[in-house]
Amino acid sequence: MAFGITWITIPAIVGVARSKNLCSVPNGRTSHAGSIPTLGGIAIFIGFLLSTVVVAGTHYIIELRYIIAGLIIIFFIGVKDDILVIDPYKKLTGQVSAAILIAVFADIRITNLYGLFHIQQLPYIASVLLTVFVFIVIINGFNLIDGIDGLASGIGIVTASTFGSWLWINGNIPYTILSFSFVGSVIAFFSFNVFGKKNKLFLGDTGSLVIGFVIAILACRFLQFELIAHEIAKIPSAPTVVCGVLIIPLFDSLRVFMLRILQGRSPFKADRQHLHHRLLQLQFTHLQATLILISVNLFFITLSYLLRGIGIVWLMAVIVGLASIMSYILVKLAERRAKKLIEVELLLAEYLKKLYGRKEKTDLIKSIEKINLPQPDRSVIGRN
Repeated sequence: MAFGITWITIPAIVGVARSKNLCSVPNGRTSHAGSIPTLGGIAIFIGFLLSTVVVAGTHYIIELRYIIAGLIIIFFIGVKDDILVIDPYKKLTGQVSAAILIAVFADIRITNLYGLFHIQQLPYIASVLLTVFVFIVIINGFNLIDGIDGLASGIGIVTASTFGSWLWINGNIPYTILSFSFVGSVIAFFSFNVFGKKNKLFLGDTGSLVIGFVIAILACRFLQFELIAHEIAKIPSAPTVVCGVLIIPLFDSLRVFMLRILQGRSPFKADRQHLHHRLLQLQFTHLQATLILISVNLFFITLSYLLRGIGIVWLMAVIVGLASIMSYILVKLAERRAKKLIEVELLLAEYLKKLYGRKEKTDLIKSIEKINLPQPDRSVIGRN
């Protein structure tokens, strides 16, 4: 039902977006050509909400009303940001408000640290504050990785399917319905986003925020239900396993924030240092880069599950260490390729200088400097 509703809704949304010129126009950071509608999140919202309400009615859960209320807040923040651009502080306020609704009224929150820092049960206030923080991190993590076709939605499908499968094994039917209603609607969007031609569209902030919000709910519910799960569904080191499931949005966001701070720039200033940008620098297509990162995410999910018994700290060390090594190798390969491209362009500039004089070299150097390369590579131009 979710898939069908979303599939039917998308062409209508694309038509309205084009008629009202609500499209993404290429700029210095984007990698698409032409104007593409950015309201894909509306279709996901409609398909997910309608199918969940209709089907979950037979397995009614009291917190569903608060989930819907929080989802509506996130939805309208995203829509306004896609159409008019919203102030970052107002955007954050809306996210915090939605998270508080879930943590306080729906009572979906992180209540236990599983012995991390020798802490088991959390006090109520600490539990609410930690839950709100986790919501903000996950929501904005998905917002940050939404840079190429299919990535945020593909990771959303993988993570929601993982949590939904565990909830099904544990016998929690209402949240299984919620999980796979979400998966169905996102799969429909993914098809149009990645393979669509006439009706291609982007997630926009609406879609990435909605995906992050739903995944945050599932992650927190997973941590709550794991404490009372059947023996067959028990997951030791559950908090670290959640980090493994969400490795791409969490690790990539943390990595980029740290790089920006180390380079003396605002951590919130957009650039092209994300992992998917590095894959594009290696000449992978959007689809190839998306499939590579989804495969990496699946690898970490499997690894986290297989090593779930070694303890929270050790498992976190393995996950973070391996992710750091893999990202380091990727960055070095991308930088090496970028450096070679610059060297070739400079040799060409010298050749043109000899043929046509100084002016042509200057023009070409200006065009080279417009290429959006990582900061370490741009210094090569100056040295040469």
